[in-house]
Amino acid sequence: MTDSAQAESVFRTWKLALAYDGTDFHGWQAQPGKPTIQGELQAALGRVTGEAPLPQGSGRTDAGVHALAQVASFALQAPIPPENLQRALNRTLPESIRIAEAKTVRSTFHARHSAIAKTYEYRIFRGQICPPFLARYVYACPGPIDLEALAESARVFVGEHDFQSFAATDPDLTTRELAAAENSGSEPAFRPTIRTIFSSGWEQDYSQAGNLLIYRVRGNGFLHHMVRNLVGTMLDAARGHLRVQDLSAILAARSRPAAGPTAPARGLFLLSVDYGAVDGAAPEN
Repeated sequence: MTDSAQAESVFRTWKLALAYDGTDFHGWQAQPGKPTIQGELQAALGRVTGEAPLPQGSGRTDAGVHALAQVASFALQAPIPPENLQRALNRTLPESIRIAEAKTVRSTFHARHSAIAKTYEYRIFRGQICPPFLARYVYACPGPIDLEALAESARVFVGEHDFQSFAATDPDLTTRELAAAENSGSEPAFRPTIRTIFSSGWEQDYSQAGNLLIYRVRGNGFLHHMVRNLVGTMLDAARGHLRVQDLSAILAARSRPAAGPTAPARGLFLLSVDYGAVDGAAPEN
């Protein structure tokens, strides 16, 4: 075995499951001079192991967005047992970030590329006075809401659709290429804004006297601000600002101005990430 191959063989791929309160952070992605989840985790890994790999997350949650089960992956040379790494990271990370699980996985695992589905949850408080201990984690939205219209609106999004109307910005250069193809009259073979939603629905949490509404959506991927834009548009339908029947036309328009407002970040949680059979524990070294 060559020296380079021998060096590579000591690297182990790690998978972390972490929860965080995103209120005081500028989102997941590291940014110079700003506190972020990725930046805090990278710094903590450096303090604990002497290595500072950039952890790859399952998705880039925005500023103020929370997570109950974000997933991160990275490679380390340090021969540290998983339970020791978890304990050490939790000792040095801010209290608003907790490592729920740490384990080694196959080298082919990647937190984002290996994901097959994600579930998000959005929380709305309907009461007149929002309890202070909930304020950081809900969108306080008093006033009449048509719950039947809300439920009907959520069902419209199930299935495969082009969600360009619900994307904050063009997700990448391919969208501009798409526009050029449309202007030329040709139909592109691939639309980067197409996603499949497996389930989409609202429920009431009666622990807050029925004042807490929870939207839960599971899909194979989500565009920038997509869930928050869906919520804002569904609330417009539930308040009578538009008809539920208009939602299909909004999807077909493939234009962000056609949809409703963006709901605040504080009500959004990344609930879970699914990997299927690819998420296997690494064999013992």
